[in-house]
Amino acid sequence: MPDSAEYREKKAFFDRVLTVYGRKPVLEALQDEQLQCHTLHLADSNRATGIIHDIRQLADARGLSVKQHTREQLARISKNGKQDQGVALDILCPDFRSLADYLGDLPGADSPRRLLALDGISNPQNLGMIIRSAAAGGIDGIIWSRRGNAALGPLVVKASTGTLYRAPLLVTPSLPGGLQDCRDLGMEICILEASAQKTLFAHRPGGHCVYVLGNESEGVSGTVSRLADTRLSIPMNNGVESLNVAVTASLIAYAAYFDR
Repeated sequence: MPDSAEYREKKAFFDRVLTVYGRKPVLEALQDEQLQCHTLHLADSNRATGIIHDIRQLADARGLSVKQHTREQLARISKNGKQDQGVALDILCPDFRSLADYLGDLPGADSPRRLLALDGISNPQNLGMIIRSAAAGGIDGIIWSRRGNAALGPLVVKASTGTLYRAPLLVTPSLPGGLQDCRDLGMEICILEASAQKTLFAHRPGGHCVYVLGNESEGVSGTVSRLADTRLSIPMNNGVESLNVAVTASLIAYAAYFDR
């Protein structure tokens, strides 16, 4: 039985919600008037003084829903009970959506799309910098899976300088499955490989294209590598063997401008 329109609408809404935790990150988010904050979650063990008082005042001034929880309930909401400090905030990120929904709309695209897929980016600082570069450059969507990648927590928000909230993030349960869906729609899957003959800067996609970034130390996983249509290299001089993954993301994000 197909999902109802009401269910699909509700699911699409929550696909765009990012829950931020920790007292300082929540306070900073509430102070940013450009962010669409939705619900504030507080542990009932919090004392209503200091920064908690300030957070509550900002939430009240915005007219936000404020919900009280036990510490155990809040830990389930934040998904990080050790670091949430009894505070979590739901933020509506307008450009977050599921990869499945994005691919459903792809046949109507008016121009070729360039996506960046993350395969095991485990360092939060790297993830944040990647998101910042991709959002700034010529990338139409960032494919992210909870499985294998760093969580979208305060360190990622900080490293992205807040760009995460506005980034075109495409969420998928499994990267290999998501990439297979991309291939089934005719998208070209590209990975970076030092021995590849063609360089990133010489590559000219014939249509929609996905560039995959691998783990900081192990590179692209074997499962994902087997899905690749194209392997590309980045020219290296002076005996340098590789670049930081966030630097590589920047080069990919701006490689499109070589065509202009």
